[in-house]
Amino acid sequence: MHLLLFLPVLEKMAADKIEITKQNILNSPLLLMGRSSGLEMFYSPHNEYINYDAPVVIAGITPGWQQMRAALIQFLHSYNQGKTLHQVLKETKEAASFIGSMRINLVKMLQSCGLFDVLHISANSLFSEHRHLLHTTSIVKYPLFRSGKNYTGYQPVLQRVPALHTYLNEVFPNEMEAIHTTKLIIPLGKVVDQEIQRLMKEKQITNAYCLSGFPHPSGANGHRQRIFSRNKGMYKSVIQEWAQMRSD
Repeated sequence: MHLLLFLPVLEKMAADKIEITKQNILNSPLLLMGRSSGLEMFYSPHNEYINYDAPVVIAGITPGWQQMRAALIQFLHSYNQGKTLHQVLKETKEAASFIGSMRINLVKMLQSCGLFDVLHISANSLFSEHRHLLHTTSIVKYPLFRSGKNYTGYQPVLQRVPALHTYLNEVFPNEMEAIHTTKLIIPLGKVVDQEIQRLMKEKQITNAYCLSGFPHPSGANGHRQRIFSRNKGMYKSVIQEWAQMRSD
């Protein structure tokens, strides 16, 4: 568990009151996990917490800088309050899960295809009072950057980076299998969708339904609305089938 390795670093950051800025973090070796194929991987604590009972899983490709920053700020704040490590990690996960406009867009799409109706909850409550129904994660557990910018799965192509194979073929599928519900997996973007489809085909992920082709909710994705409108009927059908399976 990388947390045990980086906990002393996080403790020192808390004691020294280091300001969580991109320049301070990405230009420092404190949280650097390694370099490979032009990519840099940094440690962030928010994907350490796993909700083993979650029926809904939302998976991105890798945490971006905004998620990493939110996670570090929340972790240091909660840790300084003397809370248990379990509670600190839980609060860190909740604070850093698809924040900002990305979450707003995501909730709108999920509401439109009927997810909240079958869960019998209001739209915004999935990230608040009904957070116990949700597990958020990434197929590459820790943040990746290329020249200081968020890695998108291209340049280099994700599958062509040998250093990431363990995350794709062991860490992520093991995490999915540890969740013992009949899962509805929502992959954010084409790269994530392709990897999840491969893992399901290879039976490395089981007991799961997937909203294949779900568009990335980033505002920078200019094709988001077109892709969603085209596939909305399919998403609704998968959600209904999944909900029926859960109720049987």
